[in-house]
Amino acid sequence: MTKTLIELLKQNKSHAQSFENEQFESVQDGQSPESVTVCCSDSRVLQDEMIENRTPGHVFTCSNIGNRVFEETADGLAVSGDVSYPLVHTGTENVVVIGHTGCGAVTATYKDIVDGIAEPAGIRHCIDLLKLRLTDGVEALPDDIEESEAINRLVEYNVDKQIEFLLDSAIVSDEMNVLGVVYDFQDVYSDERGMLHVVNVNGMRDPERIAEDWPELAAQMNRRWTY
Repeated sequence: MTKTLIELLKQNKSHAQSFENEQFESVQDGQSPESVTVCCSDSRVLQDEMIENRTPGHVFTCSNIGNRVFEETADGLAVSGDVSYPLVHTGTENVVVIGHTGCGAVTATYKDIVDGIAEPAGIRHCIDLLKLRLTDGVEALPDDIEESEAINRLVEYNVDKQIEFLLDSAIVSDEMNVLGVVYDFQDVYSDERGMLHVVNVNGMRDPERIAEDWPELAAQMNRRWTY
C-alpha cells in the first residue's frame, strides 16, 4: 500500500469525523437532489468544492471525459444513465453542464479532427463521441487562430452542444432548467481563478438576452465566442 493511498484513507477519516451523523439522517432511504451537475473528469476541476457542495443529498454529481451528457447505446445515442437517473427518478429539475478552460478532452478531440492522434480504446471511444459534437465547431474556427484560443472557444461550443442534446431529448421537460458554465483556473475569462462563467441558459447563448431574462446571472455571464 503506497503512502499516497494511506493518506487518502486518513483524509477520509477526517472527513467522516467532520460530519455529524444527523446530516445523513434525511437521506438514509432516498434522495431528492435539487440539481445534477455534469463536469469534466479533471483533477484540477473541484466539482463539489466549486459550489461549496457539502450537504448530503443536495447535488447529484456526474463527471466524465469532456463533460458529456450522452452515451452510445444499442438504440443509438441517448442521454447518459447517470444524468437521466436523477431527472427521471429523484425529481431533480436543474442540470448544470460544466466545461473548463484548457480542457484536455476538447484538446485531444481538436487534435484528432485536425491531424489524427492515437489513443487507447477507452479514450478513443470518448474522443469519437465528442467528435460528433465538435467537428462543426472546429470547421467554424478562424484559420489563423492560436491553439489555446481555439480550445477555449471549443470548450464553450462543447457546453452548447451538450445542452442542445439535452433539450432535444425527451428526458428534459419544459419545466426543467439547463445551465451551461465554464470553470476558469487559467485567467482566460478573468483573474479570479475558480470562477464559473455562464455561457448558456436553456439553449440561449446571447449574453444580452440572458442578462435581460435572468439579471441575477449577469455578473457571471461571459462568453468568448459568438458563432
